Amino acid sequence: MPKTKYKFNPESLSFDKIRLGVTQVIVRGFAYFIGSVFLAVLYGIAFAYIVDSPEEKALKREIEQLSLQYEIMNREMEKVEKVLVHLQETDDNLYRTIFEAEPIPTTFREGGMGGINRYEELEGYENSKLVAETAKRLDMIRKKIYVQSKSFDDLIGLAREKEQMLRSIPAIQPISNKDLKRTASGWGYRIHPIYKIRKFHYGQDFTAPTGTDIFATGDGKVVSVKSSRRGLGNHVIIDHGFGYKTVYAHMDRFNVRQGQTVRRGDVIGFVGDTGLSTAPHLHYEVFLNGKNVDPADYYFSDLTPEEYERMIEIAAKSGQSFD
Repeated sequence: MPKTKYKFNPESLSFDKIRLGVTQVIVRGFAYFIGSVFLAVLYGIAFAYIVDSPEEKALKREIEQLSLQYEIMNREMEKVEKVLVHLQETDDNLYRTIFEAEPIPTTFREGGMGGINRYEELEGYENSKLVAETAKRLDMIRKKIYVQSKSFDDLIGLAREKEQMLRSIPAIQPISNKDLKRTASGWGYRIHPIYKIRKFHYGQDFTAPTGTDIFATGDGKVVSVKSSRRGLGNHVIIDHGFGYKTVYAHMDRFNVRQGQTVRRGDVIGFVGDTGLSTAPHLHYEVFLNGKNVDPADYYFSDLTPEEYERMIEIAAKSGQSFD
């Protein structure tokens, strides 16, 4: 029962009982109700902040698991990045060095994705930074893998081209000369056999009987088959590609025609004594990018190091060329 309230009456010097009207009772009751609702809401909010609901607990556990998975994913991506770095270093410092190709620029490998903020939709959450960084890292790995795969495609092309180049380099002696006894005048200044003056000999002479086989020293295409009584006499020129050309002079007969494709070791003609020559022999020249080079620098497919040294010594002793 609510306590009875009294009010002091100064006129009667006594306490009169306070009697509330209906309106006052309703207003006071409504005020009590509003206050109760407010306190209930306040207690509810405080409880919600302090104590998690089962759903919130489940979501928090899920977030923790996802965060752990992102951390594990980042560690795995770090391992992948290390493998990629190793592949890139091997690519630039080994494979491309072998194939004489320029390394891929670091700016191209490490370049950003560019454009608008691709990760805007991932922002604004509790773990946004972790998720966005993981997404960025994954995108960068994808780009590096793409760049590396394209690089390997290029290397496959370079390997095929390198194989063709190795077959095309004039890398054997143009006549059978295993015992090196046919080595005559080499590269350098020699006394011309006819003019008797000191003249630079742009090639190498090999003595051999008329009719001895002459071999193409590398794969290529015959660009000239010319008969002449002067200068180089009957001679053949082969374009090997990659900047290489070879000349076979003073031939007796031809075994190829202009435009024909030849392989290293094919017989292209026979030793003779035509043109400006003093004895049956083959005058052999090598051009690289339009300039004469010493043919002896290219006999790496059919001579051992010891045989090569002996051949150089024999060629250097001759003071006179044959043409």
